[in-house]
Amino acid sequence: MEAIENLKAGLAANGYLADNNLAAAMYLAENLEKPLLLEGPAGVGKTELAKAWSRLRNRRLIRLQCYEGLDESKALYEWNYQKQLLYIQIEALAQSGWETGRQQIFDQEFLLKRPLLTALTSPEPVVLLIDEIDKSDQEFESFLLEALSDWQVTIPELGTISAVTRPHVVLTSNSTRELGDALRRRCLHFHIDYPDFEREMAIVELNAPQIDRKFANQLVEFVQNLRKQPLKKPPSVTESIDWALSMHLFGGELTPEAVRATLTALLKYTKDRELVADKLPYLLKP
Repeated sequence: MEAIENLKAGLAANGYLADNNLAAAMYLAENLEKPLLLEGPAGVGKTELAKAWSRLRNRRLIRLQCYEGLDESKALYEWNYQKQLLYIQIEALAQSGWETGRQQIFDQEFLLKRPLLTALTSPEPVVLLIDEIDKSDQEFESFLLEALSDWQVTIPELGTISAVTRPHVVLTSNSTRELGDALRRRCLHFHIDYPDFEREMAIVELNAPQIDRKFANQLVEFVQNLRKQPLKKPPSVTESIDWALSMHLFGGELTPEAVRATLTALLKYTKDRELVADKLPYLLKP
């Protein structure tokens, strides 16, 4: 389909290599105006897709980083209490009475917009990235449902605020917990896994063009073999790129000495590095 190929080409021009299935999911998300939920291991390109999407469509990227305990005051809005107190103290408020003043201090002038409300009220369409949604709790998931299905939010003091423009929404999850069915129903879903050899080669070549192709081939083959080992945290695509660049700095040869010196770029747990160091003679066999 020509539209899918055009989308793939546009993403590639903005530094992201997508396959046909992922491009198709993005095409549907754009045209159906549905959020796109991306699941998969950390570091396989979920967040980078949202960034590339914003560059491709020339839209501002608004990022909501999720974490345990995140609530609506951090995601949606909070009141500027200091500014409200200053207003209460002015003489005009004393003359107009409390009821008039109460209506005035709960006005959008005193509203501090957080990422979600900023995205919905932006006069220009944006890309909203809700990153690592699995780190938030189920209460926050429930809070998101109104925004992701009806493109509106409710603020008790102001009522319902509808989206000025509908954002492209990307939610990412590293699958540290199971997401609720209600959230999944509101999204299109795509799973991004570790890439196969050919795809990872293309990614490394795109992000590290200074590396000789033959050497890049050796590096990617090594990383692919590492992911088959019993590691606590297999190397991500991001770490694969960092390691390739590190190996390039160490002379451009796949030697035991260079691998040992650069493993900190590839493996982020001491026990994983120790395991790989012990197995290097086996892993580096031609």
